[in-house]
Amino acid sequence: MPRELDLRHVKSLAVRDLLELANLGDFDRVNEQVRQVAGCTRPVNLVGRTATLDAATRTVLRSYSTTDEPTGRLLTTCGNRRASRCPACSRVYAADTYHLIKAGLSGGKTVPETVRTHPRVFATLTAPSFGPVHNIPTDKPRCACGVQHGETAPELGTPLRPSTYDYTGAVLWNAHAGALWARFTTYLRRALAAHFRMTQKALNAALRISFAKVAEYQKRGLVHFHAVIRFDGPNGSEEPPPPWATVDALKAAIGDAAETTVLAVTSDHTGDREIRWGDRLDVREITALGDGKLTDKAVAGYVAKYATKSAEDSGTIDRSLICVPCGGRGYQRGPDGFRDLCHECEGTGQAEPLQDLRVQQHVRQMIRTAWALGHLPEFADLKLWKWAHMLGFRGHFSTKSRNYSTTLGALRDVRKAWRTAQAATEAGQEQAEEDTTLITESSWAYLASGYRPGEELLAAQTRYEIHEARKAAERAKDEGEVGE
Repeated sequence: MPRELDLRHVKSLAVRDLLELANLGDFDRVNEQVRQVAGCTRPVNLVGRTATLDAATRTVLRSYSTTDEPTGRLLTTCGNRRASRCPACSRVYAADTYHLIKAGLSGGKTVPETVRTHPRVFATLTAPSFGPVHNIPTDKPRCACGVQHGETAPELGTPLRPSTYDYTGAVLWNAHAGALWARFTTYLRRALAAHFRMTQKALNAALRISFAKVAEYQKRGLVHFHAVIRFDGPNGSEEPPPPWATVDALKAAIGDAAETTVLAVTSDHTGDREIRWGDRLDVREITALGDGKLTDKAVAGYVAKYATKSAEDSGTIDRSLICVPCGGRGYQRGPDGFRDLCHECEGTGQAEPLQDLRVQQHVRQMIRTAWALGHLPEFADLKLWKWAHMLGFRGHFSTKSRNYSTTLGALRDVRKAWRTAQAATEAGQEQAEEDTTLITESSWAYLASGYRPGEELLAAQTRYEIHEARKAAERAKDEGEVGE
Protein backbone atom coordinates (compact mmCIF):
# COMPACT_ATOMS: atom_id res chain seq x y z
CA MET A 1 0.00 0.00 0.00
CA PRO A 2 1.17 3.55 -0.67
CA ARG A 3 2.72 5.12 2.36
CA GLU A 4 1.07 8.12 4.01
CA LEU A 5 2.83 11.44 3.39
CA ASP A 6 2.69 14.52 5.55
CA LEU A 7 2.65 17.32 2.98
CA ARG A 8 1.36 20.11 5.18
CA HIS A 9 4.69 21.91 4.91
CA VAL A 10 4.36 22.16 1.09
CA LYS A 11 2.74 25.52 0.42
CA SER A 12 2.07 25.04 -3.30
CA LEU A 13 -1.21 23.18 -3.84
CA ALA A 14 -0.04 21.99 -7.26
CA VAL A 15 3.27 20.62 -5.96
CA ARG A 16 1.50 19.02 -3.00
CA ASP A 17 -0.98 17.31 -5.32
CA LEU A 18 1.82 16.20 -7.65
CA LEU A 19 3.57 14.53 -4.71
CA GLU A 20 0.32 12.80 -3.78
CA LEU A 21 -0.03 11.52 -7.35
CA ALA A 22 3.54 10.25 -7.28
CA ASN A 23 2.70 8.33 -4.12
CA LEU A 24 -0.28 6.50 -5.65
CA GLY A 25 1.88 3.62 -6.80
CA ASP A 26 1.51 3.96 -10.57
CA PHE A 27 2.68 7.46 -11.38
CA ASP A 28 3.73 6.39 -14.88
CA ARG A 29 0.08 5.71 -15.73
CA VAL A 30 -0.96 9.11 -14.33
CA ASN A 31 1.65 10.79 -16.53
CA GLU A 32 0.62 8.62 -19.50
CA GLN A 33 -3.01 9.75 -19.24
CA VAL A 34 -1.96 13.39 -19.27
CA ARG A 35 0.28 12.83 -22.28
CA GLN A 36 -2.44 10.94 -24.15
CA VAL A 37 -4.66 14.04 -24.21
CA ALA A 38 -1.67 15.90 -25.72
CA GLY A 39 -1.88 19.06 -23.68
CA CYS A 40 -5.67 19.47 -23.85
CA THR A 41 -6.56 22.58 -21.85
CA ARG A 42 -9.65 21.20 -20.11
CA PRO A 43 -10.03 17.43 -20.53
CA VAL A 44 -13.25 15.59 -19.75
CA ASN A 45 -13.12 13.23 -16.76
CA LEU A 46 -15.10 10.00 -17.20
CA VAL A 47 -15.86 7.01 -15.01
CA GLY A 48 -17.11 3.70 -16.30
CA ARG A 49 -16.14 0.59 -18.19
CA THR A 50 -16.08 -0.96 -21.65
CA ALA A 51 -15.64 -4.47 -23.00
CA THR A 52 -15.25 -5.92 -26.51
CA LEU A 53 -16.78 -9.37 -26.94
CA ASP A 54 -16.97 -12.05 -29.61
CA ALA A 55 -20.63 -11.94 -30.65
CA ALA A 56 -20.83 -15.68 -31.16
CA THR A 57 -19.05 -16.99 -28.06
CA ARG A 58 -19.47 -13.94 -25.78
CA THR A 59 -15.76 -14.27 -25.02
CA VAL A 60 -14.33 -11.02 -23.64
CA LEU A 61 -11.45 -10.02 -25.91
CA ARG A 62 -10.67 -6.65 -24.38
CA SER A 63 -11.92 -4.87 -21.30
CA TYR A 64 -11.24 -1.67 -19.45
CA SER A 65 -12.52 -0.06 -16.26
CA THR A 66 -11.64 3.22 -14.60
CA THR A 67 -11.55 1.43 -11.25
CA ASP A 68 -8.14 0.15 -12.36
CA GLU A 69 -6.80 3.66 -12.89
CA PRO A 70 -4.63 5.22 -10.15
CA THR A 71 -6.94 8.26 -9.98
CA GLY A 72 -10.15 6.29 -10.56
CA ARG A 73 -11.10 8.14 -13.75
CA LEU A 74 -10.18 8.49 -17.42
CA LEU A 75 -9.08 11.73 -19.08
CA THR A 76 -10.37 12.36 -22.61
CA THR A 77 -9.84 15.38 -24.83
CA CYS A 78 -12.42 18.17 -24.75
CA GLY A 79 -12.55 18.25 -28.58
CA ASN A 80 -13.09 22.03 -28.72
CA ARG A 81 -12.32 23.33 -32.22
CA ARG A 82 -11.57 26.89 -31.05
CA ALA A 83 -7.90 27.75 -30.68
CA SER A 84 -8.79 30.32 -28.01
CA ARG A 85 -10.23 27.57 -25.81
CA CYS A 86 -7.94 24.62 -26.47
CA PRO A 87 -4.95 24.96 -28.81
CA ALA A 88 -4.25 21.22 -28.64
CA CYS A 89 -7.72 20.06 -29.70
CA SER A 90 -8.03 22.85 -32.26
CA ARG A 91 -4.88 21.56 -33.96
CA VAL A 92 -6.45 18.11 -34.25
CA TYR A 93 -9.65 19.66 -35.63
CA ALA A 94 -7.63 21.70 -38.13
CA ALA A 95 -5.73 18.59 -39.24
CA ASP A 96 -8.97 16.66 -39.73
CA THR A 97 -10.48 19.55 -41.67
CA TYR A 98 -7.37 19.74 -43.84
CA HIS A 99 -7.62 16.07 -44.77
CA LEU A 100 -11.38 16.36 -45.36
CA ILE A 101 -10.95 19.31 -47.74
CA LYS A 102 -7.88 17.90 -49.47
CA ALA A 103 -9.58 14.53 -50.02
CA GLY A 104 -12.31 16.35 -51.93
CA LEU A 105 -9.66 18.02 -54.09
CA SER A 106 -6.96 15.39 -54.59
CA GLY A 107 -8.65 12.11 -53.67
CA GLY A 108 -8.14 9.70 -50.81
CA LYS A 109 -10.36 8.81 -47.85
CA THR A 110 -12.81 6.92 -50.15
CA VAL A 111 -12.62 9.66 -52.82
CA PRO A 112 -11.00 8.64 -56.17
CA GLU A 113 -7.89 10.53 -57.29
CA THR A 114 -9.62 11.39 -60.56
CA VAL A 115 -11.56 14.04 -58.65
CA ARG A 116 -8.62 16.42 -59.16
CA THR A 117 -9.59 16.66 -62.83
CA HIS A 118 -13.08 17.96 -62.01
CA PRO A 119 -13.74 21.71 -62.41
CA ARG A 120 -13.57 23.39 -58.98
CA VAL A 121 -13.21 26.89 -57.56
CA PHE A 122 -12.44 28.60 -54.26
CA ALA A 123 -15.13 31.22 -53.61
CA THR A 124 -15.33 33.91 -50.93
CA LEU A 125 -18.71 35.51 -50.24
CA THR A 126 -18.81 38.52 -47.90
CA ALA A 127 -21.33 40.61 -46.02
CA PRO A 128 -22.57 43.95 -47.38
CA SER A 129 -21.61 47.30 -45.90
CA PHE A 130 -23.51 48.64 -42.92
CA GLY A 131 -21.45 51.79 -42.74
CA PRO A 132 -17.84 52.83 -43.47
CA VAL A 133 -15.18 51.34 -41.17
CA HIS A 134 -11.48 51.90 -40.57
CA ASN A 135 -9.51 49.72 -42.98
CA ILE A 136 -6.33 49.34 -45.00
CA PRO A 137 -7.33 50.24 -48.58
CA THR A 138 -5.76 48.35 -51.46
CA ASP A 139 -6.04 51.24 -53.92
CA LYS A 140 -4.75 54.11 -51.76
CA PRO A 141 -2.26 54.53 -48.91
CA ARG A 142 -4.61 55.89 -46.25
CA CYS A 143 -7.94 55.04 -44.67
CA ALA A 144 -10.89 57.38 -45.18
CA CYS A 145 -10.13 58.78 -41.72
CA GLY A 146 -6.82 60.08 -43.08
CA VAL A 147 -4.60 57.69 -41.12
CA GLN A 148 -2.41 54.93 -42.54
CA HIS A 149 -3.30 52.04 -40.23
CA GLY A 150 -0.94 49.24 -39.37
CA GLU A 151 -1.87 45.57 -39.70
CA THR A 152 -2.56 45.27 -35.96
CA ALA A 153 -4.22 48.66 -35.39
CA PRO A 154 -7.04 48.20 -32.83
CA GLU A 155 -9.40 50.53 -34.70
CA LEU A 156 -9.46 48.36 -37.83
CA GLY A 157 -13.02 47.21 -38.55
CA THR A 158 -14.64 49.76 -36.23
CA PRO A 159 -17.09 52.33 -37.69
CA LEU A 160 -15.88 55.72 -38.84
CA ARG A 161 -19.17 57.15 -37.59
CA PRO A 162 -20.61 54.88 -34.88
CA SER A 163 -23.74 56.99 -34.49
CA THR A 164 -24.87 56.20 -38.04
CA TYR A 165 -23.63 52.61 -38.28
CA ASP A 166 -26.42 50.09 -38.93
CA TYR A 167 -25.89 47.78 -35.98
CA THR A 168 -29.34 46.25 -36.34
CA GLY A 169 -28.67 45.33 -39.95
CA ALA A 170 -25.23 43.92 -39.08
CA VAL A 171 -26.57 41.64 -36.33
CA LEU A 172 -29.52 40.49 -38.43
CA TRP A 173 -27.14 39.70 -41.29
CA ASN A 174 -25.00 37.54 -39.00
CA ALA A 175 -28.12 35.83 -37.67
CA HIS A 176 -29.33 34.92 -41.19
CA ALA A 177 -25.95 34.22 -42.81
CA GLY A 178 -26.35 30.45 -42.51
CA ALA A 179 -29.81 30.53 -44.07
CA LEU A 180 -28.51 32.84 -46.80
CA TRP A 181 -25.82 30.29 -47.68
CA ALA A 182 -28.40 27.49 -47.82
CA ARG A 183 -30.54 29.54 -50.19
CA PHE A 184 -27.46 30.42 -52.25
CA THR A 185 -26.79 26.72 -52.92
CA THR A 186 -30.36 26.43 -54.24
CA TYR A 187 -30.02 29.52 -56.41
CA LEU A 188 -26.68 28.23 -57.71
CA ARG A 189 -28.40 25.19 -59.20
CA ARG A 190 -31.03 27.44 -60.75
CA ALA A 191 -28.36 29.73 -62.17
CA LEU A 192 -26.53 26.78 -63.69
CA ALA A 193 -29.71 25.44 -65.28
CA ALA A 194 -30.36 28.87 -66.78
CA HIS A 195 -26.75 29.16 -67.95
CA PHE A 196 -26.92 25.83 -69.77
CA ARG A 197 -30.52 26.51 -70.91
CA MET A 198 -31.92 23.34 -69.45
CA THR A 199 -34.36 22.37 -66.72
CA GLN A 200 -33.16 21.72 -63.20
CA LYS A 201 -34.30 18.10 -63.54
CA ALA A 202 -32.11 17.68 -66.63
CA LEU A 203 -29.22 19.41 -64.83
CA ASN A 204 -29.47 17.05 -61.85
CA ALA A 205 -29.43 14.09 -64.22
CA ALA A 206 -26.24 15.37 -65.88
CA LEU A 207 -24.11 16.62 -63.00
CA ARG A 208 -23.89 17.27 -59.29
CA ILE A 209 -22.55 20.24 -57.33
CA SER A 210 -20.43 19.37 -54.30
CA PHE A 211 -19.10 21.89 -51.80
CA ALA A 212 -17.42 22.43 -48.46
CA LYS A 213 -17.51 25.81 -46.74
CA VAL A 214 -16.20 27.46 -43.60
CA ALA A 215 -17.19 30.71 -41.89
CA GLU A 216 -14.68 33.35 -40.77
CA TYR A 217 -15.17 36.58 -38.85
CA GLN A 218 -13.95 39.81 -40.38
CA LYS A 219 -12.48 42.59 -38.27
CA ARG A 220 -15.82 44.42 -38.38
CA GLY A 221 -17.53 41.51 -36.60
CA LEU A 222 -19.36 40.12 -39.62
CA VAL A 223 -18.92 36.60 -40.96
CA HIS A 224 -17.97 35.74 -44.50
CA PHE A 225 -17.74 32.33 -46.14
CA HIS A 226 -14.91 30.54 -47.92
CA ALA A 227 -16.12 27.64 -50.04
CA VAL A 228 -14.72 24.94 -52.29
CA ILE A 229 -17.31 24.31 -55.02
CA ARG A 230 -16.85 21.41 -57.42
CA PHE A 231 -18.58 19.85 -60.42
CA ASP A 232 -19.14 16.06 -60.29
CA GLY A 233 -20.92 13.54 -62.43
CA PRO A 234 -24.53 12.63 -61.55
CA ASN A 235 -23.34 9.87 -59.18
CA GLY A 236 -20.82 12.05 -57.34
CA SER A 237 -17.05 12.16 -57.25
CA GLU A 238 -16.68 8.69 -58.78
CA GLU A 239 -17.40 10.02 -62.26
CA PRO A 240 -16.48 13.24 -64.09
CA PRO A 241 -19.02 15.88 -65.06
CA PRO A 242 -19.94 16.36 -68.75
CA PRO A 243 -17.32 18.29 -70.76
CA TRP A 244 -19.60 21.31 -71.14
CA ALA A 245 -19.58 21.81 -67.33
CA THR A 246 -16.53 24.09 -67.24
CA VAL A 247 -14.88 26.31 -64.64
CA ASP A 248 -16.04 29.40 -66.53
CA ALA A 249 -19.64 28.20 -66.35
CA LEU A 250 -19.28 27.57 -62.62
CA LYS A 251 -17.81 31.03 -62.05
CA ALA A 252 -20.62 32.70 -64.02
CA ALA A 253 -23.31 30.79 -62.12
CA ILE A 254 -21.78 31.65 -58.74
CA GLY A 255 -21.80 35.33 -59.68
CA ASP A 256 -25.43 35.19 -60.82
CA ALA A 257 -26.55 33.27 -57.73
CA ALA A 258 -24.71 35.59 -55.33
CA GLU A 259 -26.40 38.60 -56.94
CA THR A 260 -29.93 37.21 -56.87
CA THR A 261 -29.97 35.35 -53.54
CA VAL A 262 -32.05 37.29 -51.01
CA LEU A 263 -33.85 36.66 -47.72
CA ALA A 264 -36.75 38.86 -46.63
CA VAL A 265 -36.90 39.77 -42.93
CA THR A 266 -40.14 41.30 -41.65
CA SER A 267 -40.28 43.28 -38.41
CA ASP A 268 -42.60 45.91 -36.99
CA HIS A 269 -39.81 47.19 -34.75
CA THR A 270 -36.88 47.38 -37.17
CA GLY A 271 -38.66 47.60 -40.49
CA ASP A 272 -38.61 45.13 -43.36
CA ARG A 273 -35.16 44.23 -44.64
CA GLU A 274 -33.50 42.19 -47.36
CA ILE A 275 -30.52 40.04 -46.42
CA ARG A 276 -28.05 39.85 -49.33
CA TRP A 277 -24.41 39.15 -50.06
CA GLY A 278 -21.94 42.01 -50.31
CA ASP A 279 -20.43 43.29 -53.54
CA ARG A 280 -17.00 41.74 -52.87
CA LEU A 281 -17.17 38.29 -54.45
CA ASP A 282 -13.94 36.44 -55.15
CA VAL A 283 -14.04 33.25 -57.24
CA ARG A 284 -10.76 31.60 -58.30
CA GLU A 285 -10.01 28.33 -60.03
CA ILE A 286 -8.26 25.63 -58.00
CA THR A 287 -5.47 23.98 -59.98
CA ALA A 288 -4.16 20.46 -59.48
CA LEU A 289 -0.51 21.32 -60.12
CA GLY A 290 1.79 23.74 -58.32
CA ASP A 291 2.00 26.30 -61.10
CA GLY A 292 1.91 29.37 -58.86
CA LYS A 293 -1.89 29.50 -58.70
CA LEU A 294 -4.34 28.27 -56.08
CA THR A 295 -3.47 24.60 -55.47
CA ASP A 296 -5.21 21.75 -53.63
CA LYS A 297 -2.76 21.91 -50.73
CA ALA A 298 -3.00 25.68 -50.38
CA VAL A 299 -6.80 25.69 -50.31
CA ALA A 300 -6.95 22.86 -47.77
CA GLY A 301 -4.50 24.79 -45.59
CA TYR A 302 -6.57 27.98 -45.82
CA VAL A 303 -9.81 26.25 -44.87
CA ALA A 304 -8.19 24.33 -41.99
CA LYS A 305 -6.84 27.61 -40.59
CA TYR A 306 -10.23 29.33 -40.84
CA ALA A 307 -12.00 26.36 -39.24
CA THR A 308 -10.32 26.87 -35.84
CA LYS A 309 -11.04 30.57 -35.64
CA SER A 310 -14.09 31.99 -33.91
CA ALA A 311 -15.77 35.24 -33.01
CA GLU A 312 -12.93 36.07 -30.60
CA ASP A 313 -10.80 36.97 -33.62
CA SER A 314 -13.05 40.00 -34.11
CA GLY A 315 -12.51 41.11 -30.51
CA THR A 316 -15.52 39.60 -28.78
CA ILE A 317 -15.62 37.11 -25.89
CA ASP A 318 -15.56 33.32 -26.03
CA ARG A 319 -18.30 32.57 -23.50
CA SER A 320 -22.06 32.78 -23.33
CA LEU A 321 -23.63 35.77 -21.60
CA ILE A 322 -26.73 33.91 -20.45
CA CYS A 323 -27.35 33.78 -16.71
CA VAL A 324 -27.42 30.05 -15.96
CA PRO A 325 -29.87 30.01 -13.00
CA CYS A 326 -32.63 31.79 -14.94
CA GLY A 327 -31.63 30.71 -18.45
CA GLY A 328 -31.37 34.34 -19.59
CA ARG A 329 -35.01 35.14 -18.77
CA GLY A 330 -34.26 37.34 -15.77
CA TYR A 331 -36.76 35.52 -13.56
CA GLN A 332 -37.36 32.15 -11.96
CA ARG A 333 -40.60 30.40 -11.14
CA GLY A 334 -41.24 30.26 -7.43
CA PRO A 335 -43.10 27.48 -5.59
CA ASP A 336 -46.34 29.41 -6.11
CA GLY A 337 -45.80 29.48 -9.89
CA PHE A 338 -45.28 33.22 -10.05
CA ARG A 339 -42.23 34.87 -11.60
CA ASP A 340 -39.57 35.80 -9.07
CA LEU A 341 -36.73 38.14 -9.97
CA CYS A 342 -33.49 36.23 -10.50
CA HIS A 343 -31.17 37.29 -7.69
CA GLU A 344 -28.10 36.10 -9.57
CA CYS A 345 -28.44 38.56 -12.45
CA GLU A 346 -30.92 40.98 -10.78
CA GLY A 347 -33.39 40.53 -13.61
CA THR A 348 -31.08 41.29 -16.54
CA GLY A 349 -30.71 37.68 -17.66
CA GLN A 350 -27.00 38.36 -18.21
CA ALA A 351 -24.21 36.36 -16.60
CA GLU A 352 -22.16 39.55 -16.47
CA PRO A 353 -23.15 43.17 -17.16
CA LEU A 354 -22.56 44.14 -20.78
CA GLN A 355 -20.99 47.45 -19.75
CA ASP A 356 -18.29 45.55 -17.81
CA LEU A 357 -17.11 43.46 -20.75
CA ARG A 358 -13.48 44.13 -21.69
CA VAL A 359 -14.15 44.64 -25.39
CA GLN A 360 -14.14 47.56 -27.81
CA GLN A 361 -17.20 49.79 -27.94
CA HIS A 362 -18.04 48.51 -31.44
CA VAL A 363 -18.14 44.91 -30.23
CA ARG A 364 -20.09 45.89 -27.11
CA GLN A 365 -22.72 47.59 -29.26
CA MET A 366 -22.99 44.52 -31.49
CA ILE A 367 -23.56 42.38 -28.37
CA ARG A 368 -26.04 44.86 -26.92
CA THR A 369 -27.96 44.98 -30.22
CA ALA A 370 -28.10 41.19 -30.47
CA TRP A 371 -29.37 40.96 -26.89
CA ALA A 372 -32.07 43.56 -27.52
CA LEU A 373 -33.22 42.07 -30.84
CA GLY A 374 -33.41 38.63 -29.30
CA HIS A 375 -36.15 39.79 -26.97
CA LEU A 376 -38.39 41.11 -29.76
CA PRO A 377 -41.36 38.79 -30.49
CA GLU A 378 -40.63 38.54 -34.25
CA PHE A 379 -37.04 37.42 -33.59
CA ALA A 380 -37.78 35.08 -30.67
CA ASP A 381 -37.05 31.98 -32.76
CA LEU A 382 -33.55 33.29 -33.56
CA LYS A 383 -32.62 33.30 -29.83
CA LEU A 384 -30.19 36.13 -30.45
CA TRP A 385 -29.67 36.70 -26.73
CA LYS A 386 -28.21 33.19 -26.65
CA TRP A 387 -25.79 34.06 -29.48
CA ALA A 388 -25.01 37.63 -28.44
CA HIS A 389 -21.38 36.73 -27.65
CA MET A 390 -21.15 35.46 -31.25
CA LEU A 391 -22.41 38.84 -32.48
CA GLY A 392 -25.61 37.18 -33.69
CA PHE A 393 -24.08 34.41 -35.83
CA ARG A 394 -25.72 31.11 -34.92
CA GLY A 395 -24.80 28.83 -37.83
CA HIS A 396 -22.24 26.07 -38.17
CA PHE A 397 -18.70 27.21 -38.84
CA SER A 398 -18.04 24.42 -41.30
CA THR A 399 -20.44 22.42 -43.47
CA LYS A 400 -20.23 20.32 -46.60
CA SER A 401 -22.48 18.58 -49.06
CA ARG A 402 -22.97 14.89 -48.46
CA ASN A 403 -20.80 13.64 -51.31
CA TYR A 404 -17.96 16.16 -51.17
CA SER A 405 -15.60 13.77 -49.36
CA THR A 406 -15.30 11.88 -46.09
CA THR A 407 -16.67 13.19 -42.78
CA LEU A 408 -15.00 14.39 -39.59
CA GLY A 409 -16.76 11.56 -37.76
CA ALA A 410 -15.22 8.98 -40.09
CA LEU A 411 -11.76 10.44 -39.54
CA ARG A 412 -12.25 10.32 -35.77
CA ASP A 413 -13.46 6.71 -35.96
CA VAL A 414 -10.34 5.66 -37.89
CA ARG A 415 -8.10 7.40 -35.36
CA LYS A 416 -10.00 5.81 -32.46
CA ALA A 417 -9.75 2.32 -34.00
CA TRP A 418 -6.02 2.75 -34.57
CA ARG A 419 -5.43 3.88 -30.99
CA THR A 420 -7.52 1.03 -29.62
CA ALA A 421 -5.57 -1.50 -31.64
CA GLN A 422 -2.26 0.03 -30.54
CA ALA A 423 -3.29 -0.04 -26.90
CA ALA A 424 -4.44 -3.66 -27.19
CA THR A 425 -1.14 -4.66 -28.81
CA GLU A 426 0.94 -2.92 -26.15
CA ALA A 427 -1.13 -4.58 -23.42
CA GLY A 428 -0.73 -8.01 -25.04
CA GLN A 429 -4.51 -8.49 -25.31
CA GLU A 430 -6.04 -11.09 -27.60
CA GLN A 431 -6.86 -9.92 -31.13
CA ALA A 432 -9.96 -11.13 -32.93
CA GLU A 433 -9.88 -12.91 -36.28
CA GLU A 434 -10.76 -10.76 -39.30
CA ASP A 435 -14.10 -12.53 -39.85
CA THR A 436 -15.12 -12.34 -36.18
CA THR A 437 -18.16 -10.23 -35.37
CA LEU A 438 -17.47 -7.98 -32.40
CA ILE A 439 -19.82 -6.19 -30.06
CA THR A 440 -18.97 -3.52 -27.52
CA GLU A 441 -20.68 -3.07 -24.17
CA SER A 442 -19.98 0.23 -22.43
CA SER A 443 -21.20 2.25 -19.49
CA TRP A 444 -19.80 5.76 -18.99
CA ALA A 445 -20.66 8.75 -16.84
CA TYR A 446 -19.37 12.32 -16.80
CA LEU A 447 -17.50 13.21 -13.63
CA ALA A 448 -15.89 16.63 -14.16
CA SER A 449 -13.74 18.71 -16.49
CA GLY A 450 -10.14 19.81 -16.06
CA TYR A 451 -7.04 18.52 -14.33
CA ARG A 452 -6.06 18.00 -10.75
CA PRO A 453 -3.54 20.69 -9.70
CA GLY A 454 -0.64 18.25 -9.96
CA GLU A 455 -1.78 17.00 -13.35
CA GLU A 456 -1.85 20.60 -14.58
CA LEU A 457 1.90 20.77 -13.98
CA LEU A 458 2.37 17.61 -16.04
CA ALA A 459 0.11 19.03 -18.77
CA ALA A 460 2.13 22.25 -18.86
CA GLN A 461 5.30 20.19 -19.36
CA THR A 462 3.60 18.20 -22.14
CA ARG A 463 2.49 21.38 -23.91
CA TYR A 464 6.01 22.78 -23.66
CA GLU A 465 7.54 19.63 -25.15
CA ILE A 466 5.00 19.61 -28.01
CA HIS A 467 5.71 23.28 -28.69
CA GLU A 468 9.46 22.73 -28.77
CA ALA A 469 9.12 19.69 -31.01
CA ARG A 470 6.98 21.69 -33.44
CA LYS A 471 9.53 24.52 -33.52
CA ALA A 472 12.32 22.04 -34.16
CA ALA A 473 10.37 20.46 -37.02
CA GLU A 474 9.73 23.88 -38.57
CA ARG A 475 13.43 24.77 -38.33
CA ALA A 476 14.40 21.48 -39.94
CA LYS A 477 11.91 22.08 -42.72
CA ASP A 478 13.19 25.62 -43.34
CA GLU A 479 16.81 24.45 -43.36
CA GLY A 480 15.89 21.69 -45.80
CA GLU A 481 14.20 24.15 -48.15
CA VAL A 482 17.22 26.46 -47.98
CA GLY A 483 19.53 23.54 -48.72
CA GLU A 484 17.56 22.69 -51.83
